Amino acid sequence: MHQRDEDPEAGLSQAEAERRLAATGPNRLPEPKLAGPLRIFARQFLNPFIYILIVAGLLSLVIGQLPSAIFIAAVLLLNAVIGAIQEYSAQKSASALRRMVRGTAHVIRDGLARTIDVEALVPGDLVLLASGDKTPADIRLIESRNLAVDESMLTGESLVVTKAADAPSAPDAPLAERFDRCFAGSIVTRGRARGVVEATGLKTQIGSISKVVSAARKSEPPLMIRVRRFTYQVAAGILGAIALLVALMLLKGGYDGREMALMSVGLAVSAIPEGLPAALTVALAIGMARMAERSVIIRKLVAVEALGSCTFICSDKTGTLTVNELTVRKIALPGGSVCEAAGEGVGPGAVDAQGKEERLREICVTGVLANESYLDYSGGEWVSDGDIVDVAFLVLAKKLGLSLREIRERERRLDLIPYESERALSGSLTRQAGEDGASLHVKGSPEKMLALSTHMLTEAGRVEIDRAAIEAQFEDLAADGYRVIALARRESLPVDDALEEGGALTHLSALTFLGMVAMIDPIRPDAKEAVARCRAGGVQVAMVTGDHPATARAIARDLNLIEGDEPVVTGAQIRETPPERLEALIGPARVFARIEPMQKQTIVETFMAQGHFVAVTGDGVNDAPAMRRANAGVAMGKRGTDVAKEAADLIITDDKFSSIVAGIEQGRIVYNNIRKVIALLIATGVSALLLFFLTVLAGLPMPLTAVQLLWLNLVANGLQDVALAFEPKEGGELAQRPRKPSEPIFERRIVGHVLVTGSTMGLLAFGVFWHLNATGVPIEEARNLTLMLMVLFGNIHALSSRSETRSLFSMRLFANPFLALAVPTAQLVHIAAMYVPGLSDVLALSPIGLQEWGTLLLVALGLLAVEEAHKAALRRGRAR
Repeated sequence: MHQRDEDPEAGLSQAEAERRLAATGPNRLPEPKLAGPLRIFARQFLNPFIYILIVAGLLSLVIGQLPSAIFIAAVLLLNAVIGAIQEYSAQKSASALRRMVRGTAHVIRDGLARTIDVEALVPGDLVLLASGDKTPADIRLIESRNLAVDESMLTGESLVVTKAADAPSAPDAPLAERFDRCFAGSIVTRGRARGVVEATGLKTQIGSISKVVSAARKSEPPLMIRVRRFTYQVAAGILGAIALLVALMLLKGGYDGREMALMSVGLAVSAIPEGLPAALTVALAIGMARMAERSVIIRKLVAVEALGSCTFICSDKTGTLTVNELTVRKIALPGGSVCEAAGEGVGPGAVDAQGKEERLREICVTGVLANESYLDYSGGEWVSDGDIVDVAFLVLAKKLGLSLREIRERERRLDLIPYESERALSGSLTRQAGEDGASLHVKGSPEKMLALSTHMLTEAGRVEIDRAAIEAQFEDLAADGYRVIALARRESLPVDDALEEGGALTHLSALTFLGMVAMIDPIRPDAKEAVARCRAGGVQVAMVTGDHPATARAIARDLNLIEGDEPVVTGAQIRETPPERLEALIGPARVFARIEPMQKQTIVETFMAQGHFVAVTGDGVNDAPAMRRANAGVAMGKRGTDVAKEAADLIITDDKFSSIVAGIEQGRIVYNNIRKVIALLIATGVSALLLFFLTVLAGLPMPLTAVQLLWLNLVANGLQDVALAFEPKEGGELAQRPRKPSEPIFERRIVGHVLVTGSTMGLLAFGVFWHLNATGVPIEEARNLTLMLMVLFGNIHALSSRSETRSLFSMRLFANPFLALAVPTAQLVHIAAMYVPGLSDVLALSPIGLQEWGTLLLVALGLLAVEEAHKAALRRGRAR
């Protein structure tokens, strides 16, 4: 251990910390500056489809059609305003969600260990660092143990740097050579330390380069890349169709060149789903907000889609499937005695000592000394901080009437073995006042303690260890679902010896086995139902834990993860199995025990190789590789380390498995809404193309002018597509089988929907236009009525698009108030345009009589009948 001649215990007072916070300001860097409204507005014009509209406007001016040019400019501005509002709102929502995940720092204030918001950290604070932490400020070390830090984001050095409190550096030393300092943003990869904050916020080293750091660009989510590629493919197809249409018009003859040019551009804008990227951004932002309400914070936009595709979850046990509140229930002593303990969590209770008070006291003393947690009675309740296993030992000592302060004052700590998952133990070297030698107190897994022990403490004193008897006790406890921790000690050690030399632990042999403590961490009340819901929706669940196989089996049975004697795969089995046989071992298993951190990545890779889309939970620094390797990494918000949260795609703020399941459900809802928006826009484009093709083939005049096409694009899709993104769940999303990750966006069912609805709208509109021409109706009036019919089609189609299979009449209209408002608003805007002087002239609109209204409504209802029949056919197909 490396330590300076400073008191590492008291820290600042809370009052002094508050005074310094007021003087120095919060410990945070300026957030990357968000684009302002004007910049976002200008970005709306950086779109190839907008360029087409601009060309159309300029072309209108050249050929002297000033009203058309003005109207096109108005449409451009209106589209830009709507798009800017959508993007700005989504940007603000995403920023608000990011602020929900605040970092924390472990400090000593008023002599007590506390966990505070990282922004409340001030110069002079005494900070505790441990493996997996992100350093919250620039810190000067005053005490360190086996400390290694990743400073690559500051220095560019890929190797971790060893730090030590007793390695002072010159003030002008390069960052990479300041070995007694830890800098804000660096990651603790190994060891423990205490240090004093020297700088916060912009005064830190990372603060001085914050502009460079914040300028890093983020990659675009794969979903958006696929959508954009899909949009351009559709655009190319539509432009090809328009080129073919123009060729047909030239062959037929009788069409004005200027009108053909404007019509072609207007039809392209009407048919191409240029609003799709904006609508999908809104859909994903809505999904992020809804997930946040269910305790799921999305860090990467792609995770919204990824969760909906999830087919397999590799879940931790402790705190995710269980409540993460360990309570000591039994104390097993060598020789066969078992004492019972009462009470829940950190609350009061008692121990039935059965006359074994002295031996129980020996166990508790070791449990308290090999401990880094805190427990105190404050404000009328017990307050704890630290690892739940450590806290459980402190509570047990209190139940036996022991004073934690007296134990720690009597046994002064000389050295510490911090808990690391690879070691499966923790320990403390202490010296009692007046004694010449030191004592080593150790606690860890029973297998580890048995391997290190040669003797055991019984009623007869220290005797040779009976491994078979202790193993039998352990197996009985583990089979009942208990988490078992063993304790041992070694006395009369040299005071000056270190517990670690060259990275290897010393004196961990010839221990005296004191006993075992059985703790219970019951399953969460909602976990069993959540696992069942996953299975019903085609999502498999595996429990991956470091606990004993018997404990894992007992918990898995309670959760119905396994039945009977289904196999529990252990880390030892994975280690001993050749790579070519791993899939046969791991594939059928749903419970994994005594798993080492890197083996978790092997499990994830095996399931992914089987074609699963895997989500994996993690909370420690060693979980990061598996989380990065998985399709979706899930970090625990309460007990997760900073490293785990940085590696994750999403964070579960309440650590509950049911929240992951809720996230999967929301992900499926979001993806379903994306499908609905795509189907709505593409079907509308197909109907317009079909109408014009049939008109040209029949030798009729253009059914709609370029300006009317632009207006149709505005009122038929301008609000409805975004409103459809707000659609709530239909119900039964988790009962559906998950989609294949490789499934394209424009898949078979959407193609079928587009062909049916798009063809119906195009054929009916052509039929009406042909009839009007055949009966001698003037062309302006025929276009007026055809445009009204297309607007009616667009609104009916938007309402029907709320579900791919459910009847429109079975859905509550105001379940989506945005769509319920958008549809009548669009229809009323079109009706109002008939009566507005100037606008009605530009659009060539005129009021419609009651007879015409009745006829158009009857034809429009034909679309509804076709859509209802198509949905009924799909429902029958699913029922087979």
